[in-house]
Amino acid sequence: MQDAGVDRANVLRRAKLPGDLFARDSVRLDAATYFRLWEAIDEEAGKAGGPAPLRFAKKMSVDWFNLELFVALCSEDMNSALARLAKYKSGPMALKIEHGARGTTAAMEFLDDALTPPRVLMAFKLVFFVQLARLATRSPVQPLRIGWPSPDLSASDARAYASWFGVPVEDMPLPTVVFAAEDAERPFLTANHGMWKVFEPALRQRLDDLEKNASTVERLRSALVEALPAGEVSMPAVCRRLGVSTRTLQRRLQEEGSSFQQTLDAVRNSLAHHYLHSTSLSGTEISFLLGFEDPNSFVRAFQTWTGSTPQAVRLAQSKSGTGSSPGA
Repeated sequence: MQDAGVDRANVLRRAKLPGDLFARDSVRLDAATYFRLWEAIDEEAGKAGGPAPLRFAKKMSVDWFNLELFVALCSEDMNSALARLAKYKSGPMALKIEHGARGTTAAMEFLDDALTPPRVLMAFKLVFFVQLARLATRSPVQPLRIGWPSPDLSASDARAYASWFGVPVEDMPLPTVVFAAEDAERPFLTANHGMWKVFEPALRQRLDDLEKNASTVERLRSALVEALPAGEVSMPAVCRRLGVSTRTLQRRLQEEGSSFQQTLDAVRNSLAHHYLHSTSLSGTEISFLLGFEDPNSFVRAFQTWTGSTPQAVRLAQSKSGTGSSPGA
């Protein structure tokens, strides 16, 4: 922010956060506060000079000591960097990586459907990934596709983003960037195995500290979001991910007034509504992503949660004119 001419003190005042927040050694913000901070950054940055994320990107360099940037720069290539960022990512979001014949897709999933992330945050994360690729390879990398939900850009901002990315910003269900295979595999000139060995223990410790501060329900929700598409939703399988025994997990959930099944149902219900409202996935595809053995099981579960059917929800959505278009 300082490099981009954004007053940090004013940002904190706008966000109604303590004035010494950025000077503290360790800070943990809940999702609502984190989003409010980004909204304050966008407001303080203003519109002069173009979109704030692009103004930040112009100040981003290899000597800009940001932990997330530094550990990514130590990687072999963009695929390796994204894998590390996905593994050590903290906060109210998860980074999902897919490798295909055309290239690598990185999508940000926000873990609380009740909160809408600010567009400035979604844009900044995607700008960060592209700028990372350019800095590390010393090449003018251009993504194949890029976009986020309801960009709602002014004509001037749309032109600015299209010029910077090399492709127009699309309306996508999730903040997403697609890199060509050759760019995702292009060697990073900044790769540094020795420095990574120095940083990895500290990152592992940070993850351990975050997990200690997170509630058991929060940890279980995160584990389930990762496990559902693979169908690994049994309690023993999830406990292996969490590194706890089934008895310990049951006891801790009970202490927090919840249970494994309640949390599983809540996560599936939340994701089901997200897929129905934000994608054109079929009921069969959604049931697979939610870890159900067959589509009928998904329909019965959805009726238990909502009193309605997935088809009825999507039909009501289409009549109201909302939701994603086919192929989004």
